Amino acid sequence: MRRHNKTIFLLALLILVWGINWPLSKFALQYTPPVLFAGLRALIGGLLLVIVALPKYKQLQFRRNWHVYLLSALLSIVLYYGVQTIGLQYTPSGLFSAIVFLQPVLLGLFSWWWLGERMTHQKMIGLIIGFVGVATMSIGGMSGNIAPVGILLALVTALTWALGTVYVKKIGHRVDSLWLTAMQVTIGGILLLAGGTEMESWSDITWNIPFIADTVFIAVFVIALGWFVYFKLIHEGEASKVGSYTFLIPLVSIAASVLFLNEHVSLNLVFGLLLILASILLVNVRFRKAEKTTAA
Repeated sequence: MRRHNKTIFLLALLILVWGINWPLSKFALQYTPPVLFAGLRALIGGLLLVIVALPKYKQLQFRRNWHVYLLSALLSIVLYYGVQTIGLQYTPSGLFSAIVFLQPVLLGLFSWWWLGERMTHQKMIGLIIGFVGVATMSIGGMSGNIAPVGILLALVTALTWALGTVYVKKIGHRVDSLWLTAMQVTIGGILLLAGGTEMESWSDITWNIPFIADTVFIAVFVIALGWFVYFKLIHEGEASKVGSYTFLIPLVSIAASVLFLNEHVSLNLVFGLLLILASILLVNVRFRKAEKTTAA
């Protein structure tokens, strides 16, 4: 019973911190260029994960696995966080996060293509409903400034997250999961900071208390603690539950956006979210047909 309660607490914590990440990131963009911000929060979070992983330093095996760390960093951090941070400038954070959480649907499709997982009629229907849900949200899903490029960048963010997840699943048996996370976040942060230094100006960052507090919170709780909790749940055999509960994350994001950023929900967004929820359930949950009974 105690372990069950602990699992529920960790799942709730993960959903909460990953859900509020979107409005917090949008708030921070008032004070910083997007790529430099993405690099800062990733590097701080990555270094914290490195500290956590140090007791297992023998499992790092950097010379052997550097190319794995680099590719996963490009997919899951550089493209995912980089495109996400830029896209938030063009789209309300609630809508953006809802589109990004098409990722579980894309993951089901890519797992069928590249991991050889079975594709059932139920999964296929779920994928179609998911795309319909995204289209519904994209057409007037939320009031405010919505640019087509923002919708596109949200879809790219979902795509890179799905590709990064499939890659990690495919090579996961070759590397330590904690070191893989620590290295991909740290390397990704370094690359994002390098790119941001070339494209943007450090002088454009407003180093005030709200920005510093926001950045530190995201780095510590969203990136370092969030990923640490994620892998702890996987280690304890709760990976499938984490996957099935991710649909709650955009709901938390939208609630936070409405409360703190004065964004407004429309009927399109609500209907689209219901479709996304239905699609994720169909893709991830296997419904068994009731067995027919015969009279003795």
